[in-house]
Amino acid sequence: MEELALHILDLAQNSLAAGASLIIIVINEDAATNLLTISIEDNGCGMDSELVKCVLDPFTTTRTTRRVGLGLPLLYMTARQCDGDVEILSRVGQGTKVTATFRLDHWDLPPLGDLATTMVSLLVGRPDVDLLYRHVVDGREFILDTRELKAELDPVPLTEPKVLTFLRTHIKSELAKLHGGE
Repeated sequence: MEELALHILDLAQNSLAAGASLIIIVINEDAATNLLTISIEDNGCGMDSELVKCVLDPFTTTRTTRRVGLGLPLLYMTARQCDGDVEILSRVGQGTKVTATFRLDHWDLPPLGDLATTMVSLLVGRPDVDLLYRHVVDGREFILDTRELKAELDPVPLTEPKVLTFLRTHIKSELAKLHGGE
């Protein structure tokens, strides 16, 4: 995948397929440790330890439509190419957390990509699922929590076109501020 936002979208879609009602996405860019960390955590059905052991194999999938699952293996390959790793913690009935690390200054590190569109796509696709997105850059943070947004906007749904346009613009603006732009 050409950008990390697509990996995040793929993992979040896995969470949705696992029946999650809450997805927590945390991105931490830390120049002091030269580390980019991306974690996606959910409260879906989780995986047993045997599946966790082999889920990085592209020929392991729970899908019935095809016999390969490339999302996690591609993320793992990208992380390893950037002097990083992928850790998967999961418990049946409790959910899964995937954490990927990358050396921040590695020449093979793909760009983060369009995170605002990724988050809005998740909201459009499954407005019933709550999303907590936290992005930290050298200690400065931006948080988007759909539970708070839903309470604030009630009865207007998050899928209202004007709300989605505002959210996409707002996320882009806040991420630009985190990265030193205004």
